[in-house]
Amino acid sequence: MYRWLLCWRYLRTRYIALASVVSVTLGVATLIIVNSVMDGFTQEMQQRMHGILSDVIVESHSSTGLANPAYFQNRIRKILGDSVDGMTTVVHVPAMVAINHRGTPIIRQINLIGIDVESYATVSDFSKYLLHPENQKQLSFLLHESGYCPGRIGFPESGWGYRRRMADANKKMLELKQQFEREQQRNEHLRSQIESVQPIGPASDPATSVAGPSTNSSPIPAFPSTLVDTQSQPNSAATGKGHPESPSTGFDSLTSVAGNNFARPFDAAAEQHDGIVLGISIGATRFRDAQGNVNDYYSVQPGDDVTVTFASSGTHPRAINEQFTVVDFYESKMSEYDATFAFVPLAKLQASLGMIDPTTKVGAVSSIQLRLKPGADLNVARDALRAEFPMEMMVQVSTWRDLQGALLAAVHMETLILNILLFLIIAVAGFGILATFFMIVVEKTKDIGILKSLGAPGRGVAAIFLGYGLMLGAVGAGVGGVAGLLFVAYINQIADVLEIVTGQEVFDPTVYYFESIPAIVEPVTVVWVIVGAILIAVLASVLPAIRAARMHPVEALRYE
Repeated sequence: MYRWLLCWRYLRTRYIALASVVSVTLGVATLIIVNSVMDGFTQEMQQRMHGILSDVIVESHSSTGLANPAYFQNRIRKILGDSVDGMTTVVHVPAMVAINHRGTPIIRQINLIGIDVESYATVSDFSKYLLHPENQKQLSFLLHESGYCPGRIGFPESGWGYRRRMADANKKMLELKQQFEREQQRNEHLRSQIESVQPIGPASDPATSVAGPSTNSSPIPAFPSTLVDTQSQPNSAATGKGHPESPSTGFDSLTSVAGNNFARPFDAAAEQHDGIVLGISIGATRFRDAQGNVNDYYSVQPGDDVTVTFASSGTHPRAINEQFTVVDFYESKMSEYDATFAFVPLAKLQASLGMIDPTTKVGAVSSIQLRLKPGADLNVARDALRAEFPMEMMVQVSTWRDLQGALLAAVHMETLILNILLFLIIAVAGFGILATFFMIVVEKTKDIGILKSLGAPGRGVAAIFLGYGLMLGAVGAGVGGVAGLLFVAYINQIADVLEIVTGQEVFDPTVYYFESIPAIVEPVTVVWVIVGAILIAVLASVLPAIRAARMHPVEALRYE
């Protein structure tokens, strides 16, 4: 019992030990905070990666894709059995999207993905990242009337209401331009006719004026009847059909021409092209205004038309241009996805790429994506499929972690290095404890000699210093653990205070696209940090304890 009483007395009276306690406290708190924030970012990142990537992907490396997807799907179900929870086919191809924003073309490089609206939601969390509430329930490539992103400040008008308003404005603009062109044509024709008129009279022809009128004299030319009322003539400029210079302001108001027969004009106010879902960063840019507020600037919105250019499949690819109508945005808040992914109907992309067999009417696909039931081992499923579909078949089987292996490994390595560096803070505190205990041993030489002369064993004396180190570590680690957990619990409020004090934003939403700092406390991490800190404190007290235990009582009292 005397050992613990002495330890407590030393802890209360030796203020030099306070420095060691503070060092341990700061080290433990820092480790808990850093690990919690890193775990939060990592989990948030993995959830969003997994939200767009399915569990297992069977992908073709051939430009023509998997020609018979039904065969592969049947083989997969036979191999994996009941562990398959969902399956879908996908076509993906690199492409370029052209956005006409106020007459200025904006070109973006994208990854065009053709998906099946019925089955794609069964293998990923794609739907919950769409902006329209109805699309979150069930994706549709049809434009909705309105209701996009309710409650979001600054989101522009979208849907059919916006599309009809823009179509009417474009129609009026086209009519004004055609009227202006007709007036120009009429004025040019009048000018040419006036310039072609020859003067009549003695000054122009002396011979005629002497001989009198002749039957060969040039009469005054009459103006053509076509200039009397040009609006009554059914030409393309007057009707707006097939006019080569019709303005393009986001909607396709032109008409295709086949020979001399005019096709039915496309009515943007009542019709749409095939739908496309764009990653929000393709059509929007997040910026900070002059007042410091974070806003989004939209160069395209649901209801606008865009042009997508991509290469056809096969050995001799050719460029294909297709018109699509933006029906929604996809916002996973992962810049890699939001800035590149665009989704279109699977059948439309297969037909445009020429991936449908004209004989069997079966469309090839780029990959087959699977979602397994909870608890299934992804690596086991991957290895089984790799045995069935070797690389010789130009087929690669991967899990979502395999596809993002480099990024996940980099995050893991960063976390490991940070833990090692921050743990050195506690190691520094351990050396402080070591130096403090050696000073205490020298200072308490007389007390140690008295204890040993009264019969205290060497192990008992050593236990005093070991207990002292244990108490230092326990107090420092306990206070640091509580401080770290409180800091994590109020990390966003603390960030706001730091922003006010420093005048700089700690967590820039234009970079991270997060509304708050994600932080997750792992109980196992907290436990090993606290235990590790206590262990370092105890180990730092071992050498001073051994020196005190080996001290001879006579030698200790000789100079007293």
